[in-house]
Amino acid sequence: MRLNKRYIIAVAVFVVSALCFHEGAFAQNDVQFTQYWAVPTYYNPAATGDIDFVRIRGGARMQWVGIDNAPRSFLAAADMPVKIGKKRIGVGVNMSQESLGLFSNMLVNAQGSYKMKFLKGVLSIGIQAGYYNTKFKGSEVYIPEGDDFHQPVDEAIPTRDVTGNSFDLSAGLWYTHKYFTLGISGLHLLEPTVRLDSEGAETAEVSQYETILKRALYFTASGNIGLKNTLFELQPSIMVKTDFDNFAAELTMRAMYNKFLSFGIGYRYKDAVCAMIAAEFKNFFIGYSYDYPTSAISKASSGSHEVIVGYRVKLDFSGKNKNKHRSIRIM
Repeated sequence: MRLNKRYIIAVAVFVVSALCFHEGAFAQNDVQFTQYWAVPTYYNPAATGDIDFVRIRGGARMQWVGIDNAPRSFLAAADMPVKIGKKRIGVGVNMSQESLGLFSNMLVNAQGSYKMKFLKGVLSIGIQAGYYNTKFKGSEVYIPEGDDFHQPVDEAIPTRDVTGNSFDLSAGLWYTHKYFTLGISGLHLLEPTVRLDSEGAETAEVSQYETILKRALYFTASGNIGLKNTLFELQPSIMVKTDFDNFAAELTMRAMYNKFLSFGIGYRYKDAVCAMIAAEFKNFFIGYSYDYPTSAISKASSGSHEVIVGYRVKLDFSGKNKNKHRSIRIM
């Protein structure tokens, strides 16, 4: 089967980045959502149960459209607060799946958080346990012959499908105030080494290949600024992340009208400019964002598209009148 140059380049990039973890690029073990503010529990388990709703959200992202085998991602997440005596905790689950080149990664997590009053807000401490699985389709590797830049056989690249899995552990802090939220989390704290073995092998063999689920640190902050005598609110937010070798940051500014329609712009450092629009109506949520790359990848890609949808169900924690509801932010 004949493959074009862009496919070969994409495969090479993903093989090198996943197996060798070279310096100079942020390891994308986690799905990179432009609407990160809409799925806070994906990046921080302490954000679970921060509102008096059962919150369900799903997202899909098509990254670098125009490049063959570029990342395609999916996320499903749900969380809610639970009352135990006079205390409340947050619980949640999420599942993410991403395909990039010949790789396919899946992560399933169970989350919990404990909440307490702190200053004039609520501080949450969260933990997350997960199962991580990664696959590489070595049977589909194509190495061209007859030139000076490729070898017909490369022992560093599997020629059969290989897969591996590991236990994952994450933790975080989340502070909610009337006017802002702050969060810090450490994902993949154990930084497990995942050994990849051939699928369907009849005999147990020592694995020749391995990859690392790199430890990552995330910091997020967001605000809610009401504009006097208008129905508009400004909602700035920021996310900073590092795997301790590389750094990435994105800044977003959104405006919400009448608690219904929001629109905004964003910038991801040395990567992309973003535009987004979202609507909330009768507990339904839908958001769309478009990224235009500012890096050299713009020569091959027209940009990235992302959609997030969700629904939430109101919970009653008053214990007296089911028509009166109490905010989790003022426990």
